[in-house]
Amino acid sequence: MATPLPTSPSLDPGNPPQSPSFRSAWLYGPALLWLLAAGLPFVFVVLSSFKSVKEYIADLWAMPASFQFSNYLEAVDGGIGRFFTNSLIVTVSSVVLTLVLASLASFPLAKMKFRLNRPLFLLFIAGAMIPVHVTLIPIYTLTNRLGIYDTLLALIGPYIAFHLPLAVLIITEFMSHLPAELEEAARIDGAGPFEVFRRIILPLSTPALSTVAIYTFIYAWNEFIFALVLLSSRSNMTLPLGLMQFSGEYSVNVPGIMAAVTLASLPIILFYLVMQERVVAGMVAGAVKG
Repeated sequence: MATPLPTSPSLDPGNPPQSPSFRSAWLYGPALLWLLAAGLPFVFVVLSSFKSVKEYIADLWAMPASFQFSNYLEAVDGGIGRFFTNSLIVTVSSVVLTLVLASLASFPLAKMKFRLNRPLFLLFIAGAMIPVHVTLIPIYTLTNRLGIYDTLLALIGPYIAFHLPLAVLIITEFMSHLPAELEEAARIDGAGPFEVFRRIILPLSTPALSTVAIYTFIYAWNEFIFALVLLSSRSNMTLPLGLMQFSGEYSVNVPGIMAAVTLASLPIILFYLVMQERVVAGMVAGAVKG
């Protein structure tokens, strides 16, 4: 008796095949809608930055009659370069110090067995549950007593402190999944704990470190509330706080503000374009074992 041939899923009458065009629309349709929802506001901001005030008021949605760069020149004259430099100093310092401190803390938590290992790890994670706004008054008082109020140093400490819990969680989980055989081979060759950390564990943890760097960079670049509380002089303001200076008391040059917002957004956009592969790979850092 002949055995019936198995029916292909694509030829099964109860499961009609889907055309490639339908599958493509199903996959890329939502992505296109999300792109429009996220991209159109930015396009509106950029186009508005090239308009004059009269042109902007006359027709909000019209294309610029001529692309004028006077708003960008006014933004530069208004001190956006200084705000940009301050944000760059605070952001780079916060990212570097967060990576150093988090990696040094994560290595013993992930690779060393001692009695307080789990309590210390949970203590780090508990820091993520502290609301930022609860700490504003204590941090303001502390910076005053330390004599660093209205300095860029006053921002770096809180930025690091509020990112260490997430950084330690990501890096510790990633390091704990690295093969132990690599460490054993290094110890057989005479490497100490610091050499194992510096030459083996740290290079292999690049995806996790990239994730922490991305999140810390975006937070520090866009952070507003600590800058508002801990800074007062115009010369020390970061970009989010400095953008407030472009609105007058009785009038607002909206196209000028749009130009300043466009300039402030460029570093984040360029950062994503350069690090887009790291963003995708780093988002799952530590989630996959092996």
